[in-house]
Amino acid sequence: MIKYKLNCENCKSCFDSWFASSKEFEKLQKMNLINCHFCNSFEIKKSVMSPSVSMNIRASRSKSSNKYQKAKYKIKEFQNYIKKNFEYVGDNFSYEARSIHYGEKKSKKGIYGDATSKDIRELNNEGIETTLIPWINDKEN
Repeated sequence: MIKYKLNCENCKSCFDSWFASSKEFEKLQKMNLINCHFCNSFEIKKSVMSPSVSMNIRASRSKSSNKYQKAKYKIKEFQNYIKKNFEYVGDNFSYEARSIHYGEKKSKKGIYGDATSKDIRELNNEGIETTLIPWINDKEN
């Protein structure tokens, strides 16, 4: 399969189209079977295109792995900050957040813990500010 960027000589629009091969494109064009999607003209020309060069698979994997490792490092760094500066309340997050918000319990430290998406939605609807953050368990590599 090959993808060509095509130009309409009539309305000057540009669009992409896929063909089985370059010979197939030439054959279809000679038979007037390629038309403009916008004005229905058959005056279609291929535009100059750069070839699609595939990267080395190993280099590609290395780049994505490197990005993953950098993101994982930043998340772990953020997690360490949270662990040092916030109180972990576990599954009681919704209860503790409401207690702080409605004034039953005053806390000098912020809290973090576990909550379902439904719990988070309900807290936000009540005006209790919450934030979801990605969390990597210490047991994961």
